[in-house]
This record gives sequence, structure tokens and C-alpha cells, in this order.
Amino acid sequence: MAHVHADTPFAPLGIAVLTVSDTRGFDRDGSGDLLSERLSEAGHALVERRIVPDDIYRIRAVVSKWVVREDIQVILVNGGTGFTTRDTTPEALMPLFDRSVDGYGELFRQLSFESIGTSTVQSRAVGGVANRTLIFAMPGSPKACATAWDGILESQLDARTRPCNFVAMVMPEQQACGSRELPKVPDHGQGARV
Repeated sequence: MAHVHADTPFAPLGIAVLTVSDTRGFDRDGSGDLLSERLSEAGHALVERRIVPDDIYRIRAVVSKWVVREDIQVILVNGGTGFTTRDTTPEALMPLFDRSVDGYGELFRQLSFESIGTSTVQSRAVGGVANRTLIFAMPGSPKACATAWDGILESQLDARTRPCNFVAMVMPEQQACGSRELPKVPDHGQGARV
């Protein structure tokens, strides 16, 4: 189980929030509001917030501009992760990933199962890294955003979380997670390690 390491300082991250919706504006964006509030309460900075229609190329265009910015280390995308023909967020994001964070989607569905049962199989929550920028996509309901933030992202975006967190990946000056390698044992000239 993860725990907070008291000797490590908190490192605020620059986070952008993208809501994917054909119908919502800022006056009705409860999910974007929730993510913006939670990340600010945690001590991070909301760098930018946008709403785009469910369109693979518009989603990709915004995220592509954000991953090259020095002031954005994390992008939170809500909406467009279902199975309708308009749900294209995973298809927009996955080609941008240098590396996927498969465990994020797996854990999101596990946590979501507790509240919505087998309907969670219809969630295509995905995560990845592009140009040292973390990208996490989640369903567009406030409840799903709370599940993602409270159950996964808040602790993984906190440099104090041990044994591992993502902060060192996007801020190289931060301490990386502890090594999982076996300690080296001197071979005393024998050429073998125990």
C-alpha cells in the first residue's frame, strides 16, 4: 500500500484539463470543475482548461500543443471514453503516447466496478506519457472523475507517495522511486554475484 514519505517535499505540477463534449460549455462542465478544484486543493497549478467537441482531430490538436509546453506536466482529459461512435478520446490520444500507462485504466475499472458493477467494462480510460507529459483520460461524469482523481491520480501526482509516483518522470530534479533491483554483493574477485 502506498504511503506519504514525510521527508520528501511536495512538488506542485502544472496541470491542464480538457473536457471532451459536444454539448457542455463551462457553465455546465461539472467534471472539469471537479478536476480543477481537486488539483488546486492538492497544491498543483491549473495552467489551462479547454472544452472541445468529440472529434478525434480537435482532441489531438489541443493535446499536441500542450505536450510541448514547459509549464504543463500533466493533462487530464474527461469525456469521450465510451463506445458510441462519437467517443474517440482513446483513438485521439494513444498515437501520441511514447509509452502507455496500462495500469491506470486497469485500476480505474477496478475502482469503478465497486460503484457501477460490470458497466465499467464500457469505460476506455487510458493513460500514457508523451514528451515527458503525463496524459490521463477518464469518463466525463463527475463521479468518474472523482474516482480517477481520488483513487489514483492524487497520490500518483504527489512526490511524497512511496514506494512510487510519477513526479520524477515529468520533473527530473525530483527523487525517483526506489530501486527494485537486488542489492549488489561484492564478488571479492570471484566474478559471481549472489
